[in-house]
Amino acid sequence: MKTVTVELGARTYPIHIEAGILARAGEFLAPLAKGRRVAIVTDENLSVHMATVQASLIAAGIASEAIVLTPGEGSKSWATLEMLCDRLLGLGVERGDHVVALGGGVIGDLVGFACSILKRGCQFVQIPTSLLAQVDSSVGGKTAINTKAGKNLIGAFHQPAMVLIDPQVLDTLPIRELRAGYAEVVKYGLIDDFAFFEWCEANGAALLAGDLALREYAIAHSVSAKARIVAADEHETNGIRALLNLGHTFGHALEAETGFSQALIHGEGVAAGCSLAFGFSAAQGICSGQDAERVAAHWRDAELPDGLAAAGVGASGARLVDHMRHDKKMAAGTLPFLLARGIGQTYLDKSVDLADVEAFLDAQPR
Repeated sequence: MKTVTVELGARTYPIHIEAGILARAGEFLAPLAKGRRVAIVTDENLSVHMATVQASLIAAGIASEAIVLTPGEGSKSWATLEMLCDRLLGLGVERGDHVVALGGGVIGDLVGFACSILKRGCQFVQIPTSLLAQVDSSVGGKTAINTKAGKNLIGAFHQPAMVLIDPQVLDTLPIRELRAGYAEVVKYGLIDDFAFFEWCEANGAALLAGDLALREYAIAHSVSAKARIVAADEHETNGIRALLNLGHTFGHALEAETGFSQALIHGEGVAAGCSLAFGFSAAQGICSGQDAERVAAHWRDAELPDGLAAAGVGASGARLVDHMRHDKKMAAGTLPFLLARGIGQTYLDKSVDLADVEAFLDAQPR
């Protein structure tokens, strides 16, 4: 078993990574449950994994109660948040209890936010079942719901008590979801680890095809990178954690334009967004066009969108920039952008003129 630690003082927590760990969840949850019933929140697509976790809890002598939600981004809403809080309160969840989030990014974000506000804060454990959640959203304590104004605009920083990652569950993931999660893996190489980007170029196809050892390595490497960044800048105050948003400013605008729907799921938006960030950097003379094309080529090799056309977005630059103006990182009328001097050389730029972004987007193929 590989264990990565997120060092946050008194709130330090472990991330355990092991094939088959889902069937041992009860062993890890027993010390946290302290004999009390555990609430497990999941979605309708994950009944097989729910059965595995509940069986492990029974073996550990722990009673559990399942709360099963509708899959998809639509569940990251005020209505579902209210329903979930009411259900958890009805189960008598106390501040010292640990709610289990069993699912992808939607479940993790929603459950984490509910736990951040329930009785002014109770505990939770992340058991991520998608690659995207395993390498990104389950680690670091960002929790949120979506609103009409945009994605993740209502939320809180609320760290889990533990993360359990089982790479074997990825065998049940639809290939589209697996590819979307892979975009977040590659992102770590694009940020500040050129050697890892090269590793992805060499091994990405086999990873997506099912190689368990490669998946375990990619997850552990990605989680270690995120743990290091989160420990250095938990609340995104000094610019270090902002690097994790590479591709997200462009990507969230594309997701907003497609209605946060299945037309373009989050990891696909991140891939297209990373391509656009490198393309914009090249257009501004900050990085080479060769680097921008190398990034785009890797997305194409992984069958991920490399820009507006592949993402199916035909909106004008003005419309996409308008979506960006609702970004939660907007401050005093200025939106910071993650740009790149090269692959593995990402930096935060607070001087980008949105008129330049609009002109760049208008020049992109549709």
